Amino acid sequence: MDRSKYLFIFILFIGLAVTGFQCASTEMTSAKLYIQQKNYTKAIESLKKEVTKNPNSDEGYYLLGYVNGELGNYEDMMDAYNKSLGISSQFKANISDSRRYFWAQLFNQGVGYFQKASNNKDKDSAKVLFDKSIYSFKTAIKLEPDSADTYKNLAFVYMTQGEYDDAVGPLQTLLGKDKNLDGFKYLGEIYYDKATKLKSEYDNSHNAQDSIQAMNYFNKTIDLMQEGRKYFPGNSELLLMLSNSYIGAHKIEVAIDAFKEGVEREPNNKYYRYNYGVLLLGAKDYKTAEEEFKKAIEIDPEYQNAIYNLAVTYVKWGADLNKVNENKSTDAPADTAYLEKYKLAVPYLEKAVQMKSNDAAMWELLGRVYTVLGNQDKATEAFNKADQLRK
Repeated sequence: MDRSKYLFIFILFIGLAVTGFQCASTEMTSAKLYIQQKNYTKAIESLKKEVTKNPNSDEGYYLLGYVNGELGNYEDMMDAYNKSLGISSQFKANISDSRRYFWAQLFNQGVGYFQKASNNKDKDSAKVLFDKSIYSFKTAIKLEPDSADTYKNLAFVYMTQGEYDDAVGPLQTLLGKDKNLDGFKYLGEIYYDKATKLKSEYDNSHNAQDSIQAMNYFNKTIDLMQEGRKYFPGNSELLLMLSNSYIGAHKIEVAIDAFKEGVEREPNNKYYRYNYGVLLLGAKDYKTAEEEFKKAIEIDPEYQNAIYNLAVTYVKWGADLNKVNENKSTDAPADTAYLEKYKLAVPYLEKAVQMKSNDAAMWELLGRVYTVLGNQDKATEAFNKADQLRK
């Protein structure tokens, strides 16, 4: 998964409005003096005496909450604020501002810990910092549970550590509060990754439960991508994940009908053309896949994915034609039509590796095509390039 996004930083400031000293108890007067002096330990002692003597002291609980916040005792802070609000709404605005102030502090701490962890080369030290970042974001959520960006950043930290299961909850909450493109993409990646891993496990184990769970996650991805497309209909990443999930769930016919309709509705949408081509390629409808990839390239001559997949179409087409040759009687003349398909693949593969020169798989495929066509020198060069990139 590509984790190249940056976390957001929020900075908020508030001022603590300490009320006057008139008509205040000795405990309240002392507490306010201690707060001004930033002697928070003594302030807490005075405020605890105040609320013990006067259980209906809304101001006492409000200031007790604020001081606990300054000391980082956020659970005690929220408890005191709730008690103040339970008595009256006199300090509601102050409490709201204070919560946002401490939320911003925690949010920025989470960002700071994440950045330090990302730059720390010692894995153990980085893990400690990532955990501190997670704690800061989780605590910030307790203070401001409606802040969508906090859930997004918490999920981001989990994913950076490879803790994808832990990222699911924050991402689901994020999407419940804000139909965020990154939320759809990140959660979709997690579901799709789970699906493909379970499918691979089934291929090795033939355990029916692995297959059932894989289909479940493919279907979850499909549902999520369909919802995402309501808000971001032209996003290419959502479209690609949707088409790949349809293929993984063995729903190619359903997908083909859906994307065919999209192409007919928006014939100049290169993403519809490309994804329709991917589905047709998966269904081995090479002729129509070729047409769709070519149309996508006509719309955008530098569309690297379409260029590469057009080459893949020719390679798979040629390989299937060659299989027909292999199954023929030894007396039957060999059909060399398959070689024409490999020849058609060459210029597109050559352009693809120029556009993405660090992709070992592309160089490997180019080497295989050169080998089939008998161009051993170029094949060796391509294979060597692939080996260098894998080191």
